[in-house]
Amino acid sequence: MQSTLDQLVAMSLRLGAPENDYVILGEGNTSARVDNETFLVKASGHSLPSIGASGFVRVRFDKALALLENEGDHAETGVKDGLMAATVDNDAGLRPSVETTFHALCLTMGGANFVGHTHPSIVNAVLCSQSAEKAFARPLFPDQIVVCGPAPAFVPYVDPGAPLALAIGDAISRYSDEYGMPPKVILLQNHGMIALGKSAQEVESITNMFAKTARTLLGTFAAGGPQYMTPENVERIFTRPDEHYRQKVLGLK
Repeated sequence: MQSTLDQLVAMSLRLGAPENDYVILGEGNTSARVDNETFLVKASGHSLPSIGASGFVRVRFDKALALLENEGDHAETGVKDGLMAATVDNDAGLRPSVETTFHALCLTMGGANFVGHTHPSIVNAVLCSQSAEKAFARPLFPDQIVVCGPAPAFVPYVDPGAPLALAIGDAISRYSDEYGMPPKVILLQNHGMIALGKSAQEVESITNMFAKTARTLLGTFAAGGPQYMTPENVERIFTRPDEHYRQKVLGLK
């Protein structure tokens, strides 16, 4: 069986594959839960398309999350120093991604074991539009619901770092209150998307399916606009036993 680190590296390389157009250069970051105390996250300066095991750093949940508790520590220098202090067995002196704190939230209150944050061009074509939240508010087709959940969570643009992490935490909390479960997709306006999965395979499936969703959505505008599924349609698909079985076969549950 592959180790958590091996799975994280393989997932990151596939998300970073140039043919997907999900990230370029140093865009995006990924993470995975190691145990109840620590997680692995991409180190700053590393690129998903070419990343290896040495591109990840282990971080303590408690110390990373503590950076979100004191407003006075939200200065850029304070967060960077705090993230370095939160690392474990970091002889190479790797600096965790500036977005490490939101990964900590996704892996705790978000219920994920693996997280993939990417900037797919096709998704950002909508997220950078004037109607981004409305455009993605409701599902378009059944497989979107099966793989990505009944709806994405949406976060208006916020500066990366602690402010963004706090906004993501609020979005996860609101979504969980409404749907009784954490989101599988978090959309960041003018920025990108986050896929939250129980496995590395699920993160990849969610990202792939949501990129297809964006392509489909943009295509509908050439034919009169989107015909969204009704709330009744969504509820039916989301609760069908045969779809739950398919989720298990696809590694989504």
